[in-house]
Amino acid sequence: MRRYHRFAAGLLCLCLLFGGCGQGTVPDGNKTYIYYVNGDGTGLVLKEYELPDDSTHKQIELMLKELGQKPDSIDYKSAWPEYVRVNNWRLEDSDLEIDFSDTYRRMSASSEVLFRAATVHTLEQIGGVDYIKFTVGGKELSGSDGKEEGYMNHDSFVENTGSTLHSYQEGTLHLFFANKTGDRLTEEEVSVRYNSNMSVEKRIVEQLVKGPSMEGAYPTLSPETKILGVSVRGGICYVNFDEGFLNMDYKISPKVRLYSVVNSIVEGGEAGQVQILVNGKTDVEYQDGISLEKPFSRNLEIAEEKEKD
Repeated sequence: MRRYHRFAAGLLCLCLLFGGCGQGTVPDGNKTYIYYVNGDGTGLVLKEYELPDDSTHKQIELMLKELGQKPDSIDYKSAWPEYVRVNNWRLEDSDLEIDFSDTYRRMSASSEVLFRAATVHTLEQIGGVDYIKFTVGGKELSGSDGKEEGYMNHDSFVENTGSTLHSYQEGTLHLFFANKTGDRLTEEEVSVRYNSNMSVEKRIVEQLVKGPSMEGAYPTLSPETKILGVSVRGGICYVNFDEGFLNMDYKISPKVRLYSVVNSIVEGGEAGQVQILVNGKTDVEYQDGISLEKPFSRNLEIAEEKEKD
């Protein structure tokens, strides 16, 4: 099943605000929360919620019900308008699909983005739920540009606090591309400036798709490759590509292409391993029968030695 999502950058730069519910300024990973809209309707707040130790299906039912409840507070409110209801939902593997009533379309653009963000952030805390897709009246939800929103997780939304809303950071990335013969990796240092909303791992992958600028280095990913998601959990960086990752016209070793991604991320990011997905799936055989089922560790043996000054 194809998983993809689109960034709601323009609207969620409203700020995703935490606090105001007697909680800390950021979520505690050991606790569970329901996400609400703040009093003026410009961002999200969170409130601790005790999720019973029950089946995944039962937990989904409980959280959906809680999201639709009107909280007893003047400081925050439900992100769900009273006129929006759930027709049905289904869980397949770790993909949760929720179908909403046609009244969903009555929401304003800003309210709709907050509705999606609150729902996704709340439900993805459930073990066994990794991606969430919305349909309306049985049809997949589309944005104002007509493109389907697709499967979403926390990476689908730009999150900020007010102090970092427009901040940028600079850094030097050590990227690995193919050498002239395509049988080994060659390293290129690239100075970049990027929005603080973006993880360094995602910036690395974007630069790999963009390709090298150094003479003697050759691209390892097709420029048509789409990045569907980049996230880090438990020391593993999960990189989700579309099927463009499987296509490459250049005569480059599959291992060189694969470890171009792995080595670059491990070198410049915080993860020790990289799990590559294609349309959200790992049960994929890459070129020459390389299985993508398990995460990969850095392989420096495939890289050329740096020339000494």
